[in-house]
Amino acid sequence: MMNYQKTLEIHDTERTSYIRKHLQAIAELNEQGVNISGYYLWSFMDNFEWAFGYEKRFGIVYVDFESQQRMLKDSAKFYRDTILAREV
Repeated sequence: MMNYQKTLEIHDTERTSYIRKHLQAIAELNEQGVNISGYYLWSFMDNFEWAFGYEKRFGIVYVDFESQQRMLKDSAKFYRDTILAREV
């Protein structure tokens, strides 16, 4: 019996754009002499939110709550690639 995982592509263009714009703003501020040495991306994984339960998915990693499988959304792939390249 073959065991395989279904790979989903999760296109979260608005979140990717949001992250890109914030990282570009940080880069521009650093070029102007502001010393910003870190950026905290909220939120890492989809999870239970007190106000929305499991309805809203805020993370950059998709969580299938039934199987607990995790899949990178496009925003996670963009963030990973940006960090590895060290440029926006």
